[in-house]
Amino acid sequence: MSKFSQGRFLSLLALNLPSPPKPFSPSPSLILLLRRRLPLSPSPPVPRRFFGASSTPMAHRGKQTTQWKEKQRPAAVGSPPSSPVTASAVADGVGRLSIADNPAARSLPMQLGGAPLSNQGSVKSQQKGLWKPKSYVTATSAVAAPVESTISSVPTEEETGSSANNLMKLFKGPIGAHFNVDNNTFSHAQIRATFYPKFENEKSDQEIRIRMIEMVSHGQATVEVSLKHSGSLFMYAGHHGGAYAKNSFGNIYTAVGVFVLSRMFLEAWGTEAGKMQAQFNNFLEENRICISMELVTAVLGDHGQRPLDDYVVITAVTDLGHGKPKFYSTPELIAFCRKWRLPTNHVWLFSTRKSVTSFFAAYDALCEEGTATTVCKALNEVADISVPGSKDHIKVQGEILEGLVARVVSCDSSKHMEKVLKDFPPPALDGVGLDLGPTLREVCAANRSDEKQQVKALLQNAGTSMCPDYADWFGIEESGVHSRQADRSVLSKFLQAHPTDYATTKLQEMIRLIRQRHFPAAFKCYYNFHKVNSLSSDNIHYKMVIHIHSDSVFRRYQQEMRRNRGLWPLYRGFFVDVNLFKVDKERATDFAKDSNSLLKNINGNLEASSLVADGLADEDANLMIKLKFLTYKLRTFLIRNGLSILFKDGPSAYKTYYLRQMKIWGTSAGKQRELSKMLDEWAVYIRRKYGNKQLSTSTYLSEAEPFLEQYATRSPQNQVLVGAAGNLVRTENLLAIIEAGRDEEGDIHHDVEAPSSPTHAAKDTVLKDEGLIVFFPGIPGCAKSALCKEILNAPGGLGDNRPVHSLMGDLIKGRYWQKVADERKKRPYAITLADKNAPNEEVWRQIEDMCRSTKASAVPVIPESEGTDSNPFSLDALAIFIFRVLQRVNHPGNLDKASPNAGYVLLMFYHLYDGKNRREFESELYERFGSLVKMPLLKPDRNPLPDPVKDILNEGINLYRLHTNRHGRMEPAKGSYAKEWARWEKRLREILFGNADHLNSIQVPFDYAVKQVLEQLKDVAKGEYKTPDTEKRKFGNIVFAAVTLPVGEIKNLLDKLANEDPKAKSFLEDKSLVNNLMKAHVTLAHKRSHGVTTVASYGVFLNQNLPVDFTALLFSDKVAALEAQLGSINGEKINSKNEWPHATLWTAPGTAPKEANTLPQLVSEGKATRIDIVPPVTVSGELDFY
Repeated sequence: MSKFSQGRFLSLLALNLPSPPKPFSPSPSLILLLRRRLPLSPSPPVPRRFFGASSTPMAHRGKQTTQWKEKQRPAAVGSPPSSPVTASAVADGVGRLSIADNPAARSLPMQLGGAPLSNQGSVKSQQKGLWKPKSYVTATSAVAAPVESTISSVPTEEETGSSANNLMKLFKGPIGAHFNVDNNTFSHAQIRATFYPKFENEKSDQEIRIRMIEMVSHGQATVEVSLKHSGSLFMYAGHHGGAYAKNSFGNIYTAVGVFVLSRMFLEAWGTEAGKMQAQFNNFLEENRICISMELVTAVLGDHGQRPLDDYVVITAVTDLGHGKPKFYSTPELIAFCRKWRLPTNHVWLFSTRKSVTSFFAAYDALCEEGTATTVCKALNEVADISVPGSKDHIKVQGEILEGLVARVVSCDSSKHMEKVLKDFPPPALDGVGLDLGPTLREVCAANRSDEKQQVKALLQNAGTSMCPDYADWFGIEESGVHSRQADRSVLSKFLQAHPTDYATTKLQEMIRLIRQRHFPAAFKCYYNFHKVNSLSSDNIHYKMVIHIHSDSVFRRYQQEMRRNRGLWPLYRGFFVDVNLFKVDKERATDFAKDSNSLLKNINGNLEASSLVADGLADEDANLMIKLKFLTYKLRTFLIRNGLSILFKDGPSAYKTYYLRQMKIWGTSAGKQRELSKMLDEWAVYIRRKYGNKQLSTSTYLSEAEPFLEQYATRSPQNQVLVGAAGNLVRTENLLAIIEAGRDEEGDIHHDVEAPSSPTHAAKDTVLKDEGLIVFFPGIPGCAKSALCKEILNAPGGLGDNRPVHSLMGDLIKGRYWQKVADERKKRPYAITLADKNAPNEEVWRQIEDMCRSTKASAVPVIPESEGTDSNPFSLDALAIFIFRVLQRVNHPGNLDKASPNAGYVLLMFYHLYDGKNRREFESELYERFGSLVKMPLLKPDRNPLPDPVKDILNEGINLYRLHTNRHGRMEPAKGSYAKEWARWEKRLREILFGNADHLNSIQVPFDYAVKQVLEQLKDVAKGEYKTPDTEKRKFGNIVFAAVTLPVGEIKNLLDKLANEDPKAKSFLEDKSLVNNLMKAHVTLAHKRSHGVTTVASYGVFLNQNLPVDFTALLFSDKVAALEAQLGSINGEKINSKNEWPHATLWTAPGTAPKEANTLPQLVSEGKATRIDIVPPVTVSGELDFY
């Protein structure tokens, strides 16, 4: 490399290395916003110094174990071996380069594969008056300069095949099918649209609350709360960058989103809307910005309430740069939205211990009956800062509020927010009162022939400034190119090609990991029609959609991120632009050599520093909790999601479903009774009206809303239960036309006509008798068969008259669970012991289906174990299970001491549970089945597992992973690790039997385990089941705040009074208070009398001790109470909102406890007695919520 080239390269690198973290100061974007200096001009470059961090991993400590190494794979046919220079050099060397996202860097002519990189706008071309976002400088920025220095040829129009004939030839067959990867093939990937990563909290809701309060109390963070509007995720990256739904693009969802966003500009800018739309799109394109929104409409199917208007609220602004996405803080987002007059959400900030504890208490007080009005009012009163949204939820969506989202943000957010609110007042709306053209509902209603017609009409009405072409929806119609699906092989070709920059390297790393771990995900690849003029046989562009199929993937991926801190997060709504291209061999080699020579000494320092900035190493940075309201869940979960069960399986199964849901949520007993009454009535009403044809879930509110409105009018109690009803928006003639079975958000189900079931249709009452399925999510050796024998032989069965029978999996030929289902249909009210391991969600769904179809409940019985970070069973438990199996003789399933692969089979079962820790495993089972029985296995005071046993198990786990990565489910004797398996199985037996005394000593006696399981199963059968401790907090509905008093001390006080005063003795003996008093408290505030925020204000003192002085006993013939004077907590006097603080002791039959408030008046009237307590007696109680 020439000295000039090297100097330029190093200069660019030095300019853009990150600086050490600094205390809070306004970001560059905020400074630009505050100054409003136009036009913008590039600032002179400021040299930045290196910021290094050690990348040396912590040395491994402890005893070493055998580490299996993967054997060399044979080279793929047709793929030449990668050269160390081109493959590892590009991946490891170029991957560490950082080119800043600054004006100087943007002006460089960067090219890949002969095609200019998109979004190369220079600073001079920016529109006057537009805000330039801050420049993020991290190791994740893309690398383009080396490519520019080695690849200079730009294809002509003829070479790229831009003519119609060449397009037809190029698009003959799926794109990429004929693209071959060789050693000169490179890939360049850029994230095009994305939303926040989905972080699954490892902590329980209770732990998250406590941690949030602690962080705020110590000045480490602020809690930010926002409204959850009930709609769909929509992302927009400019008219060329694309419009995206959650997991798709180019369909009715994105067309609706483009139209509604266009409508927001019309409302905000009026006659200037077209010009501002064009400027906005150019701004997004030039700066690689993506905005994410909650799209709320009445045309895409029903959620909790049909919105009164169609709108969006901006939920995220993402600077994509050329690397890792950077999300604007909420103050920056609000400044951005107010600059462009985009709709914002309502946000509250809680920066003190008092405010944040009051917030959680206010939610608990409103969780079962809160509506938008009551919730917003309460939060406005307790928050330190309230920023109303530009779209008022009450006016545009309605009163039914889905929930709140609380998350931890910087402790400086409040100062930042105050500055933004001062300098960016709410913008004017110039479109108010103007004719803005047809509304979304009018366009959809006027175009009902098919989805294509509706999409075209929406895009046409959005206007050319917002949508200049329809390529993402309809392809290139003038060239006859309509297909969108790329060839499936392009994903593998992307992974095989050499990465050109750091971002591409990290995206390849992410995709490889997801595939290697077999996470349920799809990588859907489509033509990128916006790059059609750059396409050639050796230069292809396509869009990749990363679609995660299960929320569990996000949690499992987070665990991988903890092991590998360099992994990029897994985002929701994840879209990537990919370019595969070829260069000649000489240029490819020079490119790799030059890149490696400049970067070989960096050794990952940039990555380490970016971790500090991103806060990925700090789990607290991702603390978030979603808080939903019962009035919303009533409609969506209990009514809408229960329709298929109600129409298919009848009212009895439906009642089982909704009761289980309410139990999972921790709904208060009173609300459960009220909702049960209403939902039973709903079930009768809707089945009589619709017969066997299921009500459509996409329009269920057409029936549910009038029913709820009518039900609410019967009493004030019903009105509170329903929340709000009425003002129904009719949508039958204006719904968007959606392809059958397709649902972008996953909560609209395809209509299915329920099969004819005269028996179910005739039943509108719930049967008292139900069957019971006892099943075992365990591992061979967990003693399930022995336990089933003990249950069958137990005198009296499970304590009722239902017959008990067992089906042993090893003795049943064919499909076991189908056999269980057949037996259940024959004996629906029997107790079935499913004597077979039930290890995965597929089996659990079958059991749930059996419960619905045969009107049964199911209870899982699991071995009790601590588990590991990624498995619900500990190594101790696994050792016991294998040890038991190896002692079997003549096992019906041939899994015993004679089995040569017994250890492998146990490892296979063990890995079926991989990805869930113990808490998650138990919580999921409880949430699915509403009960959980634990079978004692290990003694709590046992000695640790001997090192040889631990080592042999870890070796087996390592070998199992290597084997399955290479061979999948192939038998171990047939794979390339056959010899290793044989040696391991032999050593496993030797070590386990050599430690037999220890393994026998750590198990609880079997008869004790059987006794414990029988007692738990009998409680389940009787309906007296107690929820196990799964560490999952269930929050009830707070009604009042009070000081809980120790009953024993109150009884001692009454005994003392009885001994000292004859009147007190006579009264107390007559009422037997000493024996009958079970609980006592002093009420501080009641939400019905004093308001939600008053009750919530005591949250800061929750669970703290408060001294209470009792000064007198007052009683009449109907009520008795102790007069109380409250003390202080941490020097702050606690006052009761009751005029007369007291602890009620007794009421006569038919007398409400609140009548105790009248005792002082009755004393003054001579209708009650007062006995002073001199000196006062002090009792210490705990402040609590009821």
